Amino acid sequence: MTEDQRKLRDDTREFVGSVPRQLILDMDADRVQYPRDFVLEAGRRKLLGLRFPAKYGGRGLGWKDEVVAIEEVGVLGTSLACAYVMPSIVGEALNAFGNNEQNERWLRPLLTGEKVAAEALTEPRGGSDFFGTTTEARREGDHYILRGQKRFIVGAAKSDFFLVYARTSPNGSAHQSISAFIVERGPGVEAEYLYGLLGTRGGGTGRLVLRDAQVPAENLLGKENGASEIFYRMMIPERMTSAAGAIGMGRAALEVATRYSDRRKAFGEKIRKFEAISFKVADSITLLDAARGLVHAAACTVDTGDDPNRSRRLVSEAKKFATDSAWQVINHAMQIMGGIGYTSVYPIERLLRDARLIMIWTGTNEVMDLIIQHEYYRELLAAPPQTRDTEADAQEAHRTEEKVYE
Repeated sequence: MTEDQRKLRDDTREFVGSVPRQLILDMDADRVQYPRDFVLEAGRRKLLGLRFPAKYGGRGLGWKDEVVAIEEVGVLGTSLACAYVMPSIVGEALNAFGNNEQNERWLRPLLTGEKVAAEALTEPRGGSDFFGTTTEARREGDHYILRGQKRFIVGAAKSDFFLVYARTSPNGSAHQSISAFIVERGPGVEAEYLYGLLGTRGGGTGRLVLRDAQVPAENLLGKENGASEIFYRMMIPERMTSAAGAIGMGRAALEVATRYSDRRKAFGEKIRKFEAISFKVADSITLLDAARGLVHAAACTVDTGDDPNRSRRLVSEAKKFATDSAWQVINHAMQIMGGIGYTSVYPIERLLRDARLIMIWTGTNEVMDLIIQHEYYRELLAAPPQTRDTEADAQEAHRTEEKVYE
C-alpha cells in the first residue's frame, strides 16, 4: 500500500472501532431496520463513495484505494458493510450516467450520508435473469408510470430513493427495452414485505411494490431503453464491494479463532500445537492473502480501463474466490473453536450466517463461473497465440492425423 492508502486504512479502522457493539447486536436481532446513524457518521468522515469527484463530496480515488477501506468495514459483517457500500453502488450509476443536476440532487446527499439509497434489481420471477425484467414504465407526458415488484431489496424499508430498472419498450429486444430510473419514496412506492433472513439482518430487506408510481421524466438515468449499459457497469461495484468486504469478514473470524487457539488447552497443550488446528490457520491465511491479491489486481485493472473484457473476468474471479474463501475461512474458524464457536458467546456463528449470502447476491458464484470461462474463451480464441505455442512442444506434435476433433 501507498502511504495514502495506509492513512485511509487507519482512518477506516478508527471509524470501524467507533461503531457501538449494541448496534451490531440490535441489527442481528432485527431491532433496527436501517443503520442511518452509522451511514451518517461515515459520511461525516468522508468515507463514503471514495471514488467519486470531490465536487460531489467524494475523494476522487480509485478502486485500488476503495477496496482497502471496504475490507476494514467488512469485519463488522455484511449488514453494516452493505449499508457502507450502497453509496458506492448506486453512486456508480449516478456518477457515470447522471447529469450534473441529478448528481447534485442525489449523489451529493448520498455521499454525506444524509440520504440512503437502494438498488431495485431482482424480481420475484427473476434473480440472475436480469433481462427478464417484468416491471413496466409507461411514458405519460412529463412523467413515467411504473408498475411492478422488486424483491430482496436491502434498504426497502427505509431508503429515501431507489435505482429501479423497468421495461420501457414492451415489444423491443431484451437488451434494448429496459430503462433505469431514480424513484423517490412516495405514493405508489411501498415496502410491502420484510424478509426474515438467516443473516445480514437489520437492513430492512424487503419486497418493493410499485403501484402506478408517478416518476418525473427527469428522473430517467441515461437514455431510454439504454439500461443494459448501466447494468453491465453496475456489476463492477456490486461485485468488487462484495469481494473486498468478504476478506474483512473472513479475517475477523480467523483472528478470533487464532487467538482462541493460543489460549485454549487440550491434552496438556495449547491447541495451536496440534496440526489439525494450526494447518487450518495456515490454509485460512493463505486463502485470504490470495483473495486479497486477486481483489487488488482486479481493482487495478478496472482503474486503468484498458481491457474491459479482462476486467469483467477478473472482477468475477475476485467476487467468486473472495466470497468462497471467506465462507471456507469462517467454517475453519468454527471448527478450530469447536462447540463454543457454534454459540453466541463468540461472533463466529453470526459471521457464518452473514457469509452464506455473499455467494448468492450480486450474481451467484455459478454466474461468475459462466462469465469467467466465457471471457477466457473469448480472449484465448480471438487471435493466434501471443506467446509460445506450447502445443507444438510434444514429441509427435506433427502427427496431425491423430488430432481428430469431429
